[in-house]
Amino acid sequence: MKSKESLKEFKSLNKNQIIEKVDQLRKELFDLRFKQATRQLNETHRFSIIKKQIAQLLTLSKSQSNSPVND
Repeated sequence: MKSKESLKEFKSLNKNQIIEKVDQLRKELFDLRFKQATRQLNETHRFSIIKKQIAQLLTLSKSQSNSPVND
C-alpha cells in the first residue's frame, strides 16, 4: 500500500473511524514487535509503514478537531 493512496483513503474517514483505524494499526504494530522478539518476522519494512500511517491518521484527527464543523 502506497502512502499517497492510503492518505487519500484516510481523508475520507470521520473522527470515529480514524480512532478505530489507529487502534487497529497499533495492535498490528504490537503483533509485529512480538513476532520480531520471537524471530518469526520476515517483513521488517512493515514497522515504518505502520508508524507512518499512524502519524498521518493522528495528524488528520487533530486537523479535523481544529477545523470548524458546518452541520
